[in-house]
Amino acid sequence: MYSIGYDIGSSSIKAALIETATGKSVAVVNEPETEMEMLAVKNGWAEQHPDDWWIHICKATKRLLKESNIKAEEVSGVGISYQMHGLVVVDINGNPLRNSIIWCDSRAVQIGNTAFNDLGNDKCAEHLLNSPGNFTASKLKWVKENEPDVYSKIYKFMLPGDYIAYKLSDEICSTISGLSEGIFWDFKQNSIADWLLEHYGIDKDLVPNIKDTFSVQGKVSQKGASASGLAVGTPILYRAGDQPNNALSLNVFNPGEVAATGGTSGVVYAITNSLSVKESSRVNNFAHVNYDKANPRIGKLLCINGAGIQYRWLLNNLKVSSYDEMNDLAESIPIGSDGVTIHPFGNGAERMLDNKVLGTQLSNLNLNNHTKAHLCRAALEGIAFSFVYGMEIMTSDGIAPKVIRAGNDNLFRSDIFSNTVATLIGQEIEIYNTTGAIGAARACQLHNGNFKAFGEQIMNNDYVMGFKPSDEKEAYKNAYKNWKNKLQQLIKNN
Repeated sequence: MYSIGYDIGSSSIKAALIETATGKSVAVVNEPETEMEMLAVKNGWAEQHPDDWWIHICKATKRLLKESNIKAEEVSGVGISYQMHGLVVVDINGNPLRNSIIWCDSRAVQIGNTAFNDLGNDKCAEHLLNSPGNFTASKLKWVKENEPDVYSKIYKFMLPGDYIAYKLSDEICSTISGLSEGIFWDFKQNSIADWLLEHYGIDKDLVPNIKDTFSVQGKVSQKGASASGLAVGTPILYRAGDQPNNALSLNVFNPGEVAATGGTSGVVYAITNSLSVKESSRVNNFAHVNYDKANPRIGKLLCINGAGIQYRWLLNNLKVSSYDEMNDLAESIPIGSDGVTIHPFGNGAERMLDNKVLGTQLSNLNLNNHTKAHLCRAALEGIAFSFVYGMEIMTSDGIAPKVIRAGNDNLFRSDIFSNTVATLIGQEIEIYNTTGAIGAARACQLHNGNFKAFGEQIMNNDYVMGFKPSDEKEAYKNAYKNWKNKLQQLIKNN
């Protein structure tokens, strides 16, 4: 038998087919071949139509089955991972009333900030573990304020993964983990945050029914089967936002375990069992996929907007042919880049820097001595130093990392990047070759509670290598100290 996992991103849909018994990947496909469009009517806005995701889910599913020569009846379960913080609103017939306001849309920032101050920072931190911020609840409030005709027709709101599950099953539901990422969950009361809904004037009836993350959340309907190619009755067994799902894909479930991602942006996602937060303005806190009211597991998420995008910018502007060439150039330069520093914060406001917009800063460049190789090394070090700085924030918020696992993505393929991070945090980084779609497919077995077998599958199928702290720790520490001192000057002057 087989399981299918979907990863609903803002650029594409990934779908993976795995052999259920072994967890081995059979095939992974992407739809569409080019990136999905994102609508930006105004600066700071970002929207996509939910049915575009559905169309590509159906195409991907049919491709997987056809290219793998698998019958629909051989698929025993579906798992769903999705872009976090998006808002989908539907009418009584389940039809979307407007485009989805997706994760990178910033129109509701002021609404969330105002609510944070009006409701009280301490209350929000104690009950929500976050500021309402620019999350789904604040986006729904924006619709109520600015599109009252649309709001009046809303039957339910959903997160992106909820909508795909609905299209498959005709059943509208969500999870505690999902609702927490939208800032709808009160961790102290273990219930929907009624007081936040009342503050925003949002009707509680709009909240979807709640299902367990690992459970039969619905079954593929006749309509869903006709569109997708799956068999009627195929159970939907799992759903989660992309970052909790990435942690699951790396077997990160318990306090002290940390998942890291080094793509366009960087993410550090650490697990704790503590509901105490000190950094609610710089670190987000969500119910992890294995959260339980009696045994809480909280995922602390720190995002670094200016990460891989900085390295990609250099690739596009240095007249080099590949990342491998850039890495080779960087390897020719000593630790510390001969004093050149790059602070890679050129991708908008950085939450971990209290939403300051510093821009990318290049310092200490000597036009007689320094070359593009220095820029490559300084860029990798600057991004790695940003991760280390983020880990210091996480440590101040109570995280004591015991193991750090990362996907084999762009930045973690670089020895310089991974060695720098591992050395400065004093912790080995384990690298795994997996994807969110594969993780979502494997998670279908967890409704039976077999976490041990799940972890063994990941180790057997995905482990690539480990980066241990270097013996040249002093050189790394001095380079980081120089970079951090410059960062503190930049923050002070901003």
